[in-house]
Amino acid sequence: MFPKPSADLAPMTPAYEATPLVKATGFREYDARWLFGSEINLMGVRAVGLGLGTYFAERGERRVVTGHDFRSYSLSIKQALTLGLMSAGCEVLDIGLCTTPIAYFAQFDLDAPCVAMVTASHNENGWTGVKMGCAPPLTFGPDEIARVKEIVLTGAWKEVSGGSVTQAEGVAERYIADTATHCVLSRPIRVVCACGNGTAGAFAPEALRRMGAEVVPVDCDLDWTFPHYNPNPEDHAMLKAMARAVRDAQADLALGFDGDGDRCGVVDDTGEEIFADKIGLILARDLAPDHPGSKFVVDVKSTGLFATDPVLKEARATTVYWKTGHSYIKRKTAEIGALAGFEKSGHLFFNSPLGRGYDDGLIAAAAILAMLDRHPGQKLSTLRKALPTAYTSLTMSPHCPDEVKYEVVERVVKEYQALGAQHATILGRKIVDVNTVNGARVSLEDGSWLLVRASSNKPELVVVVESVRSEDDMRALFREEAKPRLARQPEVGAYNQEI
Repeated sequence: MFPKPSADLAPMTPAYEATPLVKATGFREYDARWLFGSEINLMGVRAVGLGLGTYFAERGERRVVTGHDFRSYSLSIKQALTLGLMSAGCEVLDIGLCTTPIAYFAQFDLDAPCVAMVTASHNENGWTGVKMGCAPPLTFGPDEIARVKEIVLTGAWKEVSGGSVTQAEGVAERYIADTATHCVLSRPIRVVCACGNGTAGAFAPEALRRMGAEVVPVDCDLDWTFPHYNPNPEDHAMLKAMARAVRDAQADLALGFDGDGDRCGVVDDTGEEIFADKIGLILARDLAPDHPGSKFVVDVKSTGLFATDPVLKEARATTVYWKTGHSYIKRKTAEIGALAGFEKSGHLFFNSPLGRGYDDGLIAAAAILAMLDRHPGQKLSTLRKALPTAYTSLTMSPHCPDEVKYEVVERVVKEYQALGAQHATILGRKIVDVNTVNGARVSLEDGSWLLVRASSNKPELVVVVESVRSEDDMRALFREEAKPRLARQPEVGAYNQEI
């Protein structure tokens, strides 16, 4: 009988080698992540595999794809996870080193309903984790994660015989070939491909070349020490390197991929960053006229221009603002049959005929390149400048303890709901909507808005404001409305930055 996990074990002791260590905090809203060694050990990973395999069995499934990212310990993590899955009776199909989208692709390619991808994405070295699902293209959300957590932490797994593991060959090659069919360039486009020395570096340059792009690789050699910066296309260091490479190579754009390849960041031909929500809007404007009445899903941190854009209105397109988180946006995009979903962090989702519904940085790259190919006289910077003007803040994150952050947000939500019911104004503009699917996104009559929500994985709140008037007005929405309202909540502490 495999031993029940502990939440507190001292390393370099016999107990640490014989007992699973699994910190409960590693189970997040839509995946799992731990610091390897201090929060989970190999026995703990095996326990996670046992619990996950037991949950798959509860769902009537046993065939599961596994893969791992490029970190010094990821192969060992995957092997421990595989032992646990096999002990639960799973038929494990090991596809080896891969990005997360390759693992998602393998579910279709190998006819495997389940996936357990070992990755810490863009997190710093020392982190590990698992992205999970059992109904492609969807991945687990809070309910599924909560059940896996319960099974693991209580030791309520079921050990059964009949488990197996098979090395599945050729999946990455078939993925690259399939991805390249999503864009066949008719003219040369010079693309900086930045991977931050993460796993995507083994696959992204070749996929882009097969699309017909002239590729300028930047930090594409695999190096799990991440010698230059973490592979995170939201981070300033990576974006700065992408912008410099665009100017040096006189490239048409830069595409940056995160550590496990499911996100894509974009810098245009002038070296200007385009956040994923604005890239999503550019793509939606291009796609909507050919798909009249199409639907799009964006997260609540995304620009309000989706709701007011004249091109989308002309094409009778509609946009749903939904919960932040790749699992939430992916699920909502599938649920309502949306053409595409866009999350501001860089997760982009395309349903048929553009994709299979899961987040894939290279499918997003293919969509961007195909758009540029359709408009040979326009540069990406031209398409960016054609967007209606909006002034969006950086994400501000005041400290708020995990134990009370949701309670604090609930109080703020009730305040804004009351103001909305009274048709109150903020800085002279009437509140026209209070979206409460994820905190409070308060929309004003001129198209400006503000957001207050709880961070999914940190002891922080998330505050974003956007003005359609000016940068000064954007700052005023924060300084005269959002910040003083939160300051009245005693649990809210210092901000990570100001605007």
